[in-house]
Amino acid sequence: MMPSETQIYTIRLRERGQLTIPRNVRENLKTAAGDMLTLVQIGELMMLTPRRPRVPELAEQFTVEMENEGVSLADLLSGLAEEREAIYYERHQDA
Repeated sequence: MMPSETQIYTIRLRERGQLTIPRNVRENLKTAAGDMLTLVQIGELMMLTPRRPRVPELAEQFTVEMENEGVSLADLLSGLAEEREAIYYERHQDA
């Protein structure tokens, strides 16, 4: 199925709010038992989407940026204490 194709499925809501997502939908979305999903409600419309952890993707992007800029983790951490102190002072100087 192409991502832009619309498919309609009839599913039954069970007594305790459980439902079964059709197998081909689970396979197309590459979901498995235990995966987290996000339900978005807009009026009477409900959308269910796979919730994928973003941390690995963001960490990879951050690593690439650090390499592109020639910055090491030690470089980032070296000024951290001073930066925190400056931010604290800025926020609390008028208090």
